[in-house]
Amino acid sequence: MAELQNQVVADEELLEEDIENPDFMEVDKLQDAGINSADITKLKTNGITTIRGVQMTTVRNLSKIKGLSEAKIEKIKESANKLLPSGFITGMELDAKRKNVVRISTGSKEFDKLLGGGVQSMSITEAFGEFRTGKTQLSHTLCVTSQLPVSMGGGNGKAAFIDTEGTFRPDRIKAIANRFNVEGEAALDNITVARAMNSEHQFELLNELAARLCEERSYRLVVVDSIIALYRTDYSGRGELAERQQKLNQMLAKLMRIAEEFNVAVFITNQMCADPGAGLTFVADPKKPIGGHVLAHASTTRLYLRKGRGETRICKIYDSPDVPEAEAVYQISDGGIMDANE
Repeated sequence: MAELQNQVVADEELLEEDIENPDFMEVDKLQDAGINSADITKLKTNGITTIRGVQMTTVRNLSKIKGLSEAKIEKIKESANKLLPSGFITGMELDAKRKNVVRISTGSKEFDKLLGGGVQSMSITEAFGEFRTGKTQLSHTLCVTSQLPVSMGGGNGKAAFIDTEGTFRPDRIKAIANRFNVEGEAALDNITVARAMNSEHQFELLNELAARLCEERSYRLVVVDSIIALYRTDYSGRGELAERQQKLNQMLAKLMRIAEEFNVAVFITNQMCADPGAGLTFVADPKKPIGGHVLAHASTTRLYLRKGRGETRICKIYDSPDVPEAEAVYQISDGGIMDANE
């Protein structure tokens, strides 16, 4: 126990160093450059809480914020670029930044090996599959493992869970926490949960989350289970498909900004649908993930989960810039995701 406490202290010191990372700068710094506090508050209300967030937001989108004139936006952009220069850097400098990436364990050693160590921060990891393949159970497991010390495959931080289907279960968190010798109540206290009622509310929750992440630099994981459910409900039929994809794209772009700004791992689950054209091309698996190219391009790593023999499940790397295409076998237990032979 003493060894675990010492490791937690050491990890906290590492996190403190991460907080002082020059790439992270709160939007309040704009006040030093002559931007008034009222305009800064407007930025925060719209989920823009860091200087990097200002740089990532287009002039067009900034102009949609009520009360920001063209002249103000120009001054805000100019001030942000002076405070935090953005441009070309060397490969070595990028390599140094990538060393801040945190890998969070899935609970299964084989699964972690498949991902190169676990679910990565500064990126979006998408898991899609049919029902009962473990998408929500993986989400719950990550919420617990993200709190573990770095030496134990965790992120030594808190988790935020956006629930779009009413799937979050405190009892599951307690059971999984018990497996990792973590007090259930403490594990739940380190998870922030929000129930999204519709797709617009889902986007609004991201603005609120960005403000929370800026205030508390202790978060290491953001989960959205599932990313597409409310969009399928709010936008039905081919006539609304284009608008749905546009709104979904904005949601994913916001998640990517959050992942990069705050060095958190974003884990999203997705559903599947039958592909009516698969039979004509003799495709072995006639199912495909929902969301089309918008979701495919936004997700850094895509995982295809499917049922195996008995209680086992199989994860396949569907697309990733970090690891090659491969498969891993896992199972769902009372303690969450674990290796099939445990």
